[in-house]
Amino acid sequence: MLLPTTDGKVRMIDSTFPAPVVDSMAPRLIASQPDFQIAPTHGLLGEITPDWLAGGMAAWLALSTTTQTMVLALLGIIGGAIANHIIPTWCWYPRPISPWVNRERWPLLPKFQTISEGLPARTWMDRIPVIGWLRLRRESEMFGRWFWVRPILIELSLAVTLPLMHHAYLGGQLLPAGVLPATIAACTDWMALLFFLHAVFLVWLVAATFIDFDERTIPDSLTIPGTIFAIVVGTITPFAFLPGTVVSNSVEGIAPTLSNHPYGLSPFWSSPNGLFTGLLIWAVWCFALADRRFYLRRGWSKAWAYFWFGLKRNPASRILVAMWLVGSIAIVSVYLSSPIGWMGMMTSLTGLAVGGGTIWIVRLVCGWAVQMEAMGFGDVTLMAMIGAVIGWQGSILTFFLSPIAGLLIVMVVFVINRDPRTPYGPYLCVGTLLVVWFWDDVYNARFRTTLLLMGDVLLWMAIVMPPVLAGMMWITRKIRLRLLPDPE
Repeated sequence: MLLPTTDGKVRMIDSTFPAPVVDSMAPRLIASQPDFQIAPTHGLLGEITPDWLAGGMAAWLALSTTTQTMVLALLGIIGGAIANHIIPTWCWYPRPISPWVNRERWPLLPKFQTISEGLPARTWMDRIPVIGWLRLRRESEMFGRWFWVRPILIELSLAVTLPLMHHAYLGGQLLPAGVLPATIAACTDWMALLFFLHAVFLVWLVAATFIDFDERTIPDSLTIPGTIFAIVVGTITPFAFLPGTVVSNSVEGIAPTLSNHPYGLSPFWSSPNGLFTGLLIWAVWCFALADRRFYLRRGWSKAWAYFWFGLKRNPASRILVAMWLVGSIAIVSVYLSSPIGWMGMMTSLTGLAVGGGTIWIVRLVCGWAVQMEAMGFGDVTLMAMIGAVIGWQGSILTFFLSPIAGLLIVMVVFVINRDPRTPYGPYLCVGTLLVVWFWDDVYNARFRTTLLLMGDVLLWMAIVMPPVLAGMMWITRKIRLRLLPDPE
């Protein structure tokens, strides 16, 4: 936890982490009675973050502001180019729009094959961001008159967004309001690390958003690597998570929002029960990604037989089993060897469980109540990735803020193409961006207090609300069918 002190320094207090974590931190910290004063080597990150990562952030912060802005603008364009490659090629029905694919070798429909043969071959100049899309206007007959406009806007938008985002992060956008300048300065390397992580996350969300717009689906090839990446980064350093306000001895400070926040430290997470919880979350997630088909038309015995046969026949099941085994071994290894890494890993896993589990429960409940699919499973995996990045606290906020963000998206989409149907994935992406950008206002200033006041009631509400929601939706459907029966 970071505390502004009377001498203008910033100190880390041992109440931030459980006792095993503090014991492993102690050799790398300079003791100062109950406080630990930050060593001057690599700033704040140097205490409980690998030297290569802390040193990288220190080297980045040593660059001039002008150099940083130019580099970030370039990275924004490159990130936009990566998103523009992912959007048409990682989707369910890929198209050779990206200049990085060989259009001549792509299987095209006969009507497009003739057009493609009459177009000039793509060159290296077509792969230059922004300029390349202007050159590819010659392919409008294949992909649509204005197909090149969206990729240009994505690349230019990220080129502008990343420098502005970097400036805001380092200026204390995510930190509690009213902190001293000394605290903001001490958190600079932490905020720089969060910026780079969130910049990668932003590119992933942009790709997921536009794939969902195009096909109303979000591919697992996008969300699964993103989730694993978030878990790995959270394991490397707890400073991969957003800053949360904590109180110690009536003094307010700042600490990463880990899985125990804001309820204080609990021995549960460091116990075998915590290990079992992490393994269970990982196993359920891997199982949820499998091709699960359960048909009861011929009874339970046939249903189970078809279910297991479908799992064995699908080649992806072997990959998931291997992923489950490797992940389980990694979880046990981190638990036994690194208390700090375990807290970060557990934070990502609980975020995965709450984020993905919330959408999954709503999907099942609403699907049963209204007898139609309410959300795609891509929304579940997307929210699991989001939860792994911002924790269970942020995933709850995202779930409730997403419909508000959806109102704006629906209006914009309707104005553009007159289509009132909008996939839910973009709602979640925009809701996530709002939660992160206004983190201090929505979490530290409000939701944190709500969680503290609710205590165990929050768990009981999570248990009771799904069946209540299902009952209400079922009754509503029955009333609607009684008053307005289907024409059939």
